[in-house]
Amino acid sequence: MIVDFGSKQMEYPTADFGELRESSSLLGRTQELHARYEQDGYLFFRNLIDPAVVQKARERVLAYMEAKKVLEDGTPALEGVMPRGGRTVNLLGTNPVTSDSSVLAALEAPELFEFFERFYGEPAVTFAYKWLRAVGNEKFTGSHFDVVYMGRGSRRVNTVWIPLGDLPIEQGTLAICEGSHRESGFKRLRETYGKLDVDRDKTEGWFSSDPIEILEKFGGRWLTTHFCPGDVLTFGLYTLHASTTNKTNRFRLSCDVRFQPSSEPLDERWDADGEKHRSFASEPSLISMTDARSRWGI
Repeated sequence: MIVDFGSKQMEYPTADFGELRESSSLLGRTQELHARYEQDGYLFFRNLIDPAVVQKARERVLAYMEAKKVLEDGTPALEGVMPRGGRTVNLLGTNPVTSDSSVLAALEAPELFEFFERFYGEPAVTFAYKWLRAVGNEKFTGSHFDVVYMGRGSRRVNTVWIPLGDLPIEQGTLAICEGSHRESGFKRLRETYGKLDVDRDKTEGWFSSDPIEILEKFGGRWLTTHFCPGDVLTFGLYTLHASTTNKTNRFRLSCDVRFQPSSEPLDERWDADGEKHRSFASEPSLISMTDARSRWGI
């Protein structure tokens, strides 16, 4: 199949754009999970969270969106149909919907805390800020490292991407650039772009909207899959990732949450009082990534 991926189209599955490797069979085998995480830069689990809990979270989010008049009139709310011409609603941060108990039951599921306590070898904590998103038609996320947004605390932060519903690739799924966290071809990228702090440096965060450029310049291969309720994808601060483009008329509902060891420092921008530490979202003029890349020579 031909997939719209950022600013380009790619055929899937191929050697350059393939399927995420499942690690569900390794649950409970922490040493093997660490080895795979170091090798691949991510871990992907089917049904880690109870799908019924995820479905309830989806229902609550869509009810909130329906109340905000951002769904197509006359269509079932649970289908999440986007009106022609598009409407948006900001779901990011700490707000009535991310603080709702039925939503938090998925975003802060006990299965996640149990997994990361075993993975870190100590209790885990999660950021108060939640990156809950309703991604509309023709929208996507460009290639980036998460460290450019949250690199002031622990380097053992894990992003946890939770799909809120059944998500085929054409609806805009997360894609990982395998090996980008360690392969030598990405070394220059990690040493330049990977040192960026978007708040401190007042610079755009996405490195590229072109996934083919990433392969040609640095190597690696892109991986994604058809996601189902209960699935979880987790990766670290230096794993390059992006999303395919939503080509449907339905919102893609998903949330990024972050976990880290409780003993390590938390990036103050994303705690319960984090708003006062962030300037990126309100900055009127940012240095373009084009200019930053020119300065880095990449």
